[in-house]
Amino acid sequence: MNHAQSTDSLVLRVAGRPVGRYVTRPELAPRFSPRPYLHPVTTLAGTAVTELSPADHTHHLGVGVAVPDVEGHNFWGGRTYVRDQGPTELANHGAQRHAGFQLRDPDGFVEELRWVAEGGELLRERRTVAVTELTDSAWALDFTFSLTNTTRHPLSIGSPATNGRAGAAYGGFFWRARKEAQAPRVFTADTEGEEAVHGAPADWLALVGAGWTLVFAGATAATRRDPWFVRTTEYPGVGSSLAHTERLPIPPGETAVRRVVTVVADGALGRSEAAALVRKAVSP
Repeated sequence: MNHAQSTDSLVLRVAGRPVGRYVTRPELAPRFSPRPYLHPVTTLAGTAVTELSPADHTHHLGVGVAVPDVEGHNFWGGRTYVRDQGPTELANHGAQRHAGFQLRDPDGFVEELRWVAEGGELLRERRTVAVTELTDSAWALDFTFSLTNTTRHPLSIGSPATNGRAGAAYGGFFWRARKEAQAPRVFTADTEGEEAVHGAPADWLALVGAGWTLVFAGATAATRRDPWFVRTTEYPGVGSSLAHTERLPIPPGETAVRRVVTVVADGALGRSEAAALVRKAVSP
């Protein structure tokens, strides 16, 4: 498998320091649901906080948008969960194709993407990404995606959870963090631990590893209503669930918009520090 980075990749910088590479046209087999991704993403001190195609889930690609079910098409990669059958290898993978940049600067970009499957376009996405310095040891990644149904038919987004696999409502913004010898700590403003935070909405959620902290915050009312998908024991990953208990409908011509702001910090932050940085990072 070749993860060669195209000449159309770009490097995001905060205060002149590289903090992330965005790959627009990765060379991936169809079963990986080819899509643009951010990797590596690093703290200001240079600690990597993403993984690309780790052995435990080779279809996890750094930071991006991945959805396991758009009208039965897999834009997540890997196997598809089939009701009453379980994870199944299907030839149903779609791809997110980079269509062009409307804006491209060292501190961010605006990109158009086409979500295609079986030769046809299902969704058109506008993706807006910006990076900002918060302190001398923390910065923020502001990630907005807008999915527009460009077909003449109703579409809906599902997840393994809506297809019968309880607790597996992954799909949407997803961050695959680095796997270390010890599982990361995870907490919100009022609870702690994978079992407590997984599947529940929270204004923000922190993932703390060995010398780094990620704090994820929904930056719109719709995003804050989406529960968090959290893994720490099996692997470290955090996502915002578009289809937690019910499919998300997108009628023809309509658009679903979500915005997640992630604080990337050196060191192990506590609750008060995490909350303060989120307040600084998320504009009204």
